[in-house]
Amino acid sequence: MSTTPGPRRLLPSPRQLVLLVVGCVVLGVGVGLLLAADLGSDGYSTLVYGTSLALGVPFAVANLGIGVLFVGLAALRRVVPGLGTVVQVVLVGLVVSWALELLAVPDAWWQQGLLLAAAFPVLALGIAAYLGSQTGAGPTEAMALAWDPPVPFRWSYSLVQGGGALVGWLCGATVGLGTLAVIALLGPGVDLAARVLRVDVHQPAPGEPAGGARGDS
Repeated sequence: MSTTPGPRRLLPSPRQLVLLVVGCVVLGVGVGLLLAADLGSDGYSTLVYGTSLALGVPFAVANLGIGVLFVGLAALRRVVPGLGTVVQVVLVGLVVSWALELLAVPDAWWQQGLLLAAAFPVLALGIAAYLGSQTGAGPTEAMALAWDPPVPFRWSYSLVQGGGALVGWLCGATVGLGTLAVIALLGPGVDLAARVLRVDVHQPAPGEPAGGARGDS
């Protein structure tokens, strides 16, 4: 009997689409909570902002350039972009804009802390769900998955976020408690959320059907 994987599904199943859309919406809400806490953004955003400062280009231009670079480098290690890559970038951006219109930065430090604490389970569930659709990863997650193996995703994600924060800080961006919390906690949080949701955050390699990715994150 042949052990060659079957062809990759061209169109996502209804379950994959639900995981992708719901995951991206939840992720967008989590990012909105993180930004509204005003205690520091994630490492990737710090990298983008620092790059925009250093090069004198708009944030959107730096974001596009770094996003394409990350996705391209990940593709070289067989984490190929897909529908989820595009949906993540577009839908999360729209939800974040909507969330920030509803959320105001609190005046009291303890209220900021509550927003930051609330952001983490929401972020973790959103990332785990959209990656669990196995339709493609956004720039940060793709770069982290590209190094798993040898580094498990829960730690490679922290390394990508930490490296982004360091470069962004060296370029003139600021970091805060929220940035450090993302670096230390979000990778393990996504790993835990994936186990709770019973999904695999790894993306199928070229020629591999969805669901065939490794599940030992």
